[in-house]
Amino acid sequence: MHEFAGYNMPIEYSGIIDEHLTVCNAVGVFDVSHMGEFWVTGSNALEVLQQVTSNNVATLPVGKAQYTCFPNEEGGIVDDLLVYHYESEKYLLVVNAANIEKDWNWCVSQNTVGAELENASDRMAQLAIQGPKAMEVLQKLTPVNLSEIPYYAFTTGEFAGQKDVIISNTGYTGAGGFELYFFIPKPVRLSGKQFLNQVLLKGVNLSG
Repeated sequence: MHEFAGYNMPIEYSGIIDEHLTVCNAVGVFDVSHMGEFWVTGSNALEVLQQVTSNNVATLPVGKAQYTCFPNEEGGIVDDLLVYHYESEKYLLVVNAANIEKDWNWCVSQNTVGAELENASDRMAQLAIQGPKAMEVLQKLTPVNLSEIPYYAFTTGEFAGQKDVIISNTGYTGAGGFELYFFIPKPVRLSGKQFLNQVLLKGVNLSG
C-alpha cells in the first residue's frame, strides 16, 4: 500500500506480472476512484471547453467521449483528460488524481464566459474493468447491451443493482474493457455479495 492523491493505494495484489497477464488475457478490476471528475454545464459549457481544451468539443455528440488535454499559455500541457458529452449543455471531465487541484484551478481561471463548474471528485467513484473478457463478465451484471456501446462511447444504466451508473467503453490498458462511474454513496453496496460472487470469484483479479 502507498499513499497517492489522498488515497491509500494498493500497488499490487497477486504481483505485477500476474496482474499484467490477467488483464492481457482475461479481466482485471482496478479501483480508480482517486481520479478527478468535474462537471461543466450551462449554455456556455461548450464555449469554455473550446477555450480550455485542445480538441474540438463541438464535434463530440451526446454519448461519446474524447481524449484531449489542457494546453497552457506557453505551448505546454497542464494535464491530459477525457471529456464526456453527458447530455445537452452538460459535460463530464475526468482528470488525473495527482492534478485535481491544479486542473480545477486552471479550469476556474479560464472560465471567462460564466459556465457552471462543479468539482465532483469526492462524490464519484470509478472502477476500470479491463481485459478481453471484460464484456463477458460485466454483461451478467447489467441489462444494458454492452455490445451496442462503441469504443469511446458511453451510456447510463443499471449495474449490479445500482442505478444511474455511467458505463463507458474506454480504458488505459490497451486490452479493451469498460470504465464505470458511480455516484456516491451508491458504490458502497458494490463490495457486497453480488459483486464478489459474480465478478471476483469468476477468474477476475483485482489489480493495482
